[in-house]
Amino acid sequence: MTTEKQIAQNFLKMIGEGKIKAAFKNFVAADFKHHNPFFKGDAKSLMNAMLEDSQNNPEKELIILRSLVDEDLVVVHSHVKQNPIDSGFVLVHIFRFESQKIVELWDLGQEIPDEIINENGML
Repeated sequence: MTTEKQIAQNFLKMIGEGKIKAAFKNFVAADFKHHNPFFKGDAKSLMNAMLEDSQNNPEKELIILRSLVDEDLVVVHSHVKQNPIDSGFVLVHIFRFESQKIVELWDLGQEIPDEIINENGML
């Protein structure tokens, strides 16, 4: 049986590969909602924004750094680059599950600056 952690990781991997419609079809519940402040809170609005981003950034790369599970929540920390020369963003996605489907999503991101003072970096 596939774990919710694997589902969250597979969802993000598919998004990064441009397989947005398939990711939503396979892993997202009908009553899905999200909390990204830049889009309406339904699945279709978020999926359309991801489709547009994928078309605008066909060389996007998403690297999962670590994942954590807490009851019905899965947290995934990742590094996303829009193209090979982009420093990218560090992202944290928080997924809430019901019956092995993603029902809620929060995402937080921070751009990686060109100059980092902290010797530990962001990854």
